[in-house]
Amino acid sequence: MDHLLGITSFVRTAELQSFVGAARALGLSPSAVGKNVAKLEAALNVRLLHRTTRRVRLTDEGALFLERCRRILDDLREAEIAVSDAGAIPRGTLRVSLPTIGYRFLVPHLPAFCAAYPHIELDLHCNDRLVDLLEEGMDVAIRGGELATSSLIARKLGSFSFVLCASPAYINTYGQPRSVDALATHDAVRFRYPGSGQLQPWPLELDRHPRTVLACSNMEGVRAAAINGLGIAYMPDFLAADAVRTGELCHLLEDKVRSEGQFSLVWPSGRLVSSRLRAFIDFATVNLFQDRVVTQ
Repeated sequence: MDHLLGITSFVRTAELQSFVGAARALGLSPSAVGKNVAKLEAALNVRLLHRTTRRVRLTDEGALFLERCRRILDDLREAEIAVSDAGAIPRGTLRVSLPTIGYRFLVPHLPAFCAAYPHIELDLHCNDRLVDLLEEGMDVAIRGGELATSSLIARKLGSFSFVLCASPAYINTYGQPRSVDALATHDAVRFRYPGSGQLQPWPLELDRHPRTVLACSNMEGVRAAAINGLGIAYMPDFLAADAVRTGELCHLLEDKVRSEGQFSLVWPSGRLVSSRLRAFIDFATVNLFQDRVVTQ
C-alpha cells in the first residue's frame, strides 16, 4: 500500500472537509481519494474521518493523526526543496514582519545580507501587533516573547535583557530610586500590548506600583517619552543602549532587574521554503544576537 498517497489524501480531505475538494487539489477523482483514505484507515485499524452526505469531519484519532501527518509532509517538502533548489540563486521579494523596534537589531546587518544575496529584495513590515502571516502575505516574522502553540515553524534567534531607565532631567527633578520600594513615589512610562490592551508588567515585587503618566503601544514611543523626562521606563537593553551611551538615559536598579526576553524566527509550516527564505533564515540565525547565548 502507498502510505504516502494515503496520508496526502487524508490531509487534504481533512483540511478541505471534502473528498471533492481534496480530489481537485490533488488532481485525482473523488472516488480515488476516498479509496486512498479508506486503505489508510484499514492499515491503521482506526477511523480517521466521519463521513456524511454533505461533509467529512475528523474523529478524535484523526485530529491527532493529522498533526503528525502535516509534520511528515512538511519534512518531505523541505527535503525536496533542499535537493531541487540547492543550485538556485536566491531571488525575488521577501516579506518580513518584525516588531517596531526590530529595525534596531536587524538593519545594521542588512548591508552584509544584501551583499551576499543581491537578487533578494527585502520588504520589511514593522508592526507591534500579532500579524497573521498567511492572511497578510508575509514570508517570515521575527517575534519576541514566548511563542503560542501554532502551525508556524520557529527557530530561536537569541535573548536580550530588560532594563529600567530614566533621563538625567527626570532624576534631577525627582531623585534616583535606591530601592524597589522607592519606585512607588515615581512616575512611570508603560508599554501597552497592542493585542490585549494590557500594560506590560514590571517583574519586580512592588507593594505599590509607580503612577503611570503615559502608556504607549509602541516601544519607540516609550523610549522617546523616557528621554524627554516623563518618567521611568522598562524596555529592552538594545533599545536603550544608544541613549545610555549618549547620556540621554541612565540605568536604574540594575541589580534588581533580572528579566530576559527572547526573539524567534517563525514561518508558515504549510508553505514551501524558497531559496530566498532559506537564505534569510540561515543568515539571521548566524548573525543576529551573535554576542548573546542562544538556547536551542
